[in-house]
Amino acid sequence: MQLDKLRGEHLDELFQAILSLNDVEECYRFFDDIATISEIQSLTQRLQVAKMLRDGATYHAIVQETSASTTTISRVKRCLNYGNDGYNTVLERLEEKPEE
Repeated sequence: MQLDKLRGEHLDELFQAILSLNDVEECYRFFDDIATISEIQSLTQRLQVAKMLRDGATYHAIVQETSASTTTISRVKRCLNYGNDGYNTVLERLEEKPEE
């Protein structure tokens, strides 16, 4: 399983650090320190692609709205269909969350 290759004490610590954040403002500060703007934008783009794919958007519409490459879109689609349900879990929870 792919997750087994990923697992490790240091990655667990990173995930625990993220889970310890209390709000969006703390996330902004932490991610600004830990990642480049381009790395954060890439992660953001992938989540938007996943959302649009789940909503039935075409590759063309996704490219137009997100500027993602078709390679990125294909990878996200593969993860949605055959991955570990990470995107699906997050997107379902975001859909359930009431507007603030």
